[in-house]
Amino acid sequence: MALRLLVVAISSAGSAEGNGVLRRYDGIFGMQALFTSLIAVSGTLLGSTTSFLFQRRSADRAEGSARAERLRLERLTAYSAYAGAITELKRGIVSLWFRRQEDPGGAEYRMARAECDRLGAAAEQAQFRMRLISEDPDLAMLADAAFAATGSIGHAADKGQLSEREAYCLDTLNAFIAGAAAQLRSPASPGTTVPPAGA
Repeated sequence: MALRLLVVAISSAGSAEGNGVLRRYDGIFGMQALFTSLIAVSGTLLGSTTSFLFQRRSADRAEGSARAERLRLERLTAYSAYAGAITELKRGIVSLWFRRQEDPGGAEYRMARAECDRLGAAAEQAQFRMRLISEDPDLAMLADAAFAATGSIGHAADKGQLSEREAYCLDTLNAFIAGAAAQLRSPASPGTTVPPAGA
């Protein structure tokens, strides 16, 4: 009986000691698992944040490029429309000059004068649009010079002076076209800055 009690006591003591060792090992392994999980979660969050920042930067660049291209196309349209309006106005003024030489009080002269008024208003409207979208003072000066040169054609004293003023008008218009083309080709030129997203 005493032997049996001794065996039971030894067994109980060994079992308790083993449970303590197991609990100690379980605690160590549990902390390692916790640290491993924390590192994994931190890595995932860092990776997600980095990916988001790169994607945001790429999206901002793409949006900025799209805005710059839209502005370039709008300027191309406005500059082309202005050059076309000046060309049409020049044609109308030359026609008016010849009608005035033929019969200053005739019906054809009055019709040509009305047409010149219409073309002049169209050229002014195209000039306003060009100024609004350009923001380039040098290009605006070239546009003004072309407009003024067109107006001077009607005051030519004779055919020789008419041809000279036509040629000068064409020169000023070509200077405007060259300036506009240079601005459209160069994103760093005046007036070509695009505000950042959200501005």
